[in-house]
Amino acid sequence: MKKISCNKTLTAIILLLTFSVTVIAQNYPSKPVKIVVPFASGGPADNYARFMSQKLQDELQQTFVVENKPGAGSVIGTDIAAKAPADGYTLLMMSNTQTVNESLIQNKPFNLLKDFVGVAPINYSDLILVVHPSLPVQNLKELITLAKSKPDVLNFASSGNGTPYHMAGELFNSMAGVKITHIPYKGSSGARTDLIGGQVNMMFDAITTMNEFVKNNKVRAIATTGHVRSWIMPNIPTVEEAGVPKFETTIWLGIMAPKGTPNEIILRLNSSIQKIISRQEVKEAWSAQGAVPMVMNPQEFNKFLEIDVNKWANVVKSAQIKPD
Repeated sequence: MKKISCNKTLTAIILLLTFSVTVIAQNYPSKPVKIVVPFASGGPADNYARFMSQKLQDELQQTFVVENKPGAGSVIGTDIAAKAPADGYTLLMMSNTQTVNESLIQNKPFNLLKDFVGVAPINYSDLILVVHPSLPVQNLKELITLAKSKPDVLNFASSGNGTPYHMAGELFNSMAGVKITHIPYKGSSGARTDLIGGQVNMMFDAITTMNEFVKNNKVRAIATTGHVRSWIMPNIPTVEEAGVPKFETTIWLGIMAPKGTPNEIILRLNSSIQKIISRQEVKEAWSAQGAVPMVMNPQEFNKFLEIDVNKWANVVKSAQIKPD
């Protein structure tokens, strides 16, 4: 009789907990939600986090606040999000910087795939290789020739170790057989400013951000990083097309939450994000910027994250990339 009574009590507790979680998810969000952006303001992650926070606020009728916590190649902000309560009120705006860092930075205070769960991807875009107009090159062939004639003399800026801009540069070094020195910054805005000012020679940057500076002749476009030419810069060849076979890399963005966040909340957020990025006006606006929405459910996104971590681990190992 005691065993039966214990079983009934346990069942009742489980049902009560399940009911409580369901009620919490149905009422979510009942207070402001924080989106931690582990990058400086002015870059793609920051810009799209602010866009998504406004749209989610409209969709879910609750305040979404963006907090920039840059530093250490995204490690500082990511760690803050990892240590937050798993209640759906702290989210992480992330990119392939975090999937790269899993193999590039060994002593992080968190493990991306163990301490977070994927909520939804946002979008992806090609990068573009640009140089300061003072650099005496007009195309990729001339850039490679100049770099080979001056090993370790030329430099490229990035928004920090492990970021897509850093990895694109290291991948280019490896695949083009050149030695261009990496100059890491605390954020893409500082790197971009110094490139335009002539303090650094070149940079791989998100096409969504750098496009306007190319149009205004602040920098010279050399090549884009997709398999095909960008539809917003059809006259600029890809790196692969211009002479580095099989070169391809992008920047993508997504949202994660601390591990243990109720699945019902994850699904609610995923549904809202998918709804927002699938709207025709959003797709058209992003297309004009060079960005493509990424639509996945949480399971698909988590699988995508796992694959991307393994992909960059192979690149880091084969190219012998080290953090600066």
